[in-house]
Amino acid sequence: MHDLTIQNGRVIDPASGIDDLRDLAIDKGFVAKLSAPGKCGKARRTIDAKGKIVCPGLIDLHVHCREPGHEDEETIATASAAAVAGGFTTICAMPNTHPPVDDETAVQYVIQRAARANLARVLPVGCITKGRQGKELAEMGLMTEAGAVAFSDDGDGVASALVMQRAMQYAEMIGVGLQQHCQDAELMGGVMNSGAVAVRLGLGGIAASGEQIMLRRDLELVKRTGCRYHVMHVSSAGSVELIRQAKAEGLPVTAEATPHHLLLTDAACMSFDPNYKVNPPIRGAEDVEALRAGVADGTIDCLASDHAPHADEEKELEFALAPFGIISLDCALGLYAKALIGSKLCDWPQVIAAMTINPARVIDRPLGRLETGSVADITIIDPNKRWSVKVGSFASKARNCPYDGWKLRGRAVATIVGGHVKFEL
Repeated sequence: MHDLTIQNGRVIDPASGIDDLRDLAIDKGFVAKLSAPGKCGKARRTIDAKGKIVCPGLIDLHVHCREPGHEDEETIATASAAAVAGGFTTICAMPNTHPPVDDETAVQYVIQRAARANLARVLPVGCITKGRQGKELAEMGLMTEAGAVAFSDDGDGVASALVMQRAMQYAEMIGVGLQQHCQDAELMGGVMNSGAVAVRLGLGGIAASGEQIMLRRDLELVKRTGCRYHVMHVSSAGSVELIRQAKAEGLPVTAEATPHHLLLTDAACMSFDPNYKVNPPIRGAEDVEALRAGVADGTIDCLASDHAPHADEEKELEFALAPFGIISLDCALGLYAKALIGSKLCDWPQVIAAMTINPARVIDRPLGRLETGSVADITIIDPNKRWSVKVGSFASKARNCPYDGWKLRGRAVATIVGGHVKFEL
């Protein structure tokens, strides 16, 4: 007798090319069997997934858990709860905490706190440089041994070309990838997208050129080193084209897009609502169009939330003084569906690939697939579920979300991690 069966669902597993009505059986935390409906046999528990999608557990490469140091904003436990409520079985925790995750002890701390929460898998991303100062490489080898899955100084780009080249050489040697926040700090100088809206509002602008200059430099270094390189939260049309060219050259480059960069334009900032303040900033309609097209044609491999919690009192400051950041773990899936499926640019298999097997490949982990013997991380999605975002009911500790009241279609109704149901709607 199986531990759990999921019956009558549309199984979508982009890794194996499956998109068909199947039953799925789980034993001891692993996928035991995929079969035609009614052929899996008996189980201690059965979930009827008729009319729903059964897919590998969703993976978010870019989440700020804020622990250690800012537990008033979010904790590993509350981020994990938000993750499973949104259908995510795995999240990658960014290292720009206080203190930063720049040694093996800090990596172990994240892993231990995640184990205590016992909800989503929380995989630590370590710092590229000590203290995220951009000067001296952190001990990436020791952090990898401790469980770090990638390295980033997220929140800041590595400004020094020499330091970045050394980081790439070291990362390539030990077989890990780097994830870069592409932004030339000297060209930052503002709080929203540089353009007509910023001028009208009297706010300093952040030009897309700052993103593209660092990205162009890094791609040259990738050519020299062969390092696996991931572009975080791509925001501009120019960056999409640079990534497209790099892939055409066969460089080991991947990229991600966030819900806010796929859905919002800088016109939203005319409300002066700090919940629209994010780094990199939401840009123009032409950038949104280019990002969506980049996801549709595979230039952008992954969808990632950049879930960035803040305390209420921080986001209640005026726009220019409030911190950057938007949360969306609880509702990201519906937002992606709105941006990509609702616009008819993508179908569900494409969106699921960008949230499962593609991010799993970025971090080189045996996740994101439903073949027999694979770990039973599974998300059940109702693609026709119509619902309204209610930020006040989020599992996340934070509330800095601009989507309150948005009407969405498509929602995770069950999240299974290691064969155990961690969330059910």
